[in-house]
Amino acid sequence: MLEVYALEFGFDKLLVTGLSFTVTKGQIKLIHGPSGCGKSTLLTLISGTHLAGVTWKGEIRLDGVDIGGLRAHQRAVGLMYQDALLFPHLTVGDNLAFGLAAEIRVKDRHLAVQNALASASLDGFGDRDPASLSGGQAARIALMRALLAKPKALLMDEAFSNLDPGLRRQFGQFVVAQIKLMQIPALLVSHDASDQEFAVDPIIEFPFG
Repeated sequence: MLEVYALEFGFDKLLVTGLSFTVTKGQIKLIHGPSGCGKSTLLTLISGTHLAGVTWKGEIRLDGVDIGGLRAHQRAVGLMYQDALLFPHLTVGDNLAFGLAAEIRVKDRHLAVQNALASASLDGFGDRDPASLSGGQAARIALMRALLAKPKALLMDEAFSNLDPGLRRQFGQFVVAQIKLMQIPALLVSHDASDQEFAVDPIIEFPFG
């Protein structure tokens, strides 16, 4: 479970005050609002990635542990962005393997990659160049790579916005299924209110506070 209590943050001035919410395992919560209102900054605070100049206070808990003071690599929080950000010098399969822990044996790594390709309905794509993938295919690979790292929560920053409406809905349904399968909480930041169909109510509207 992901829990945020009495969170406030900003730069020269506060962007958000009094933000509290809970996301249970297997669910997606939508953060909706226009650009520049603090949505992506919220994900940065939860993930622990560096953001110069931001000040904040409040509490961020994941599976009952206060993660607000931990380094990013200690939080077990996965990230997905608007662009798939696949490594162009690696095959599709090697991109997926990148998400796996280094101590996993070669045989097990191969099996994990093949299972991920099958889950994404991309059997046989392991040796492909990422540049040969369609937008929807690249998005599925990016999601599976993030999930292969076994995160305890997943944060998605405009992860659907590069897809046309048909692919957006298809990919959104795929994400919902994978989050339920993994039984982890997920946050989706979006400027498009139609993404509400993939999330539990109520959505969180930004600007907040």
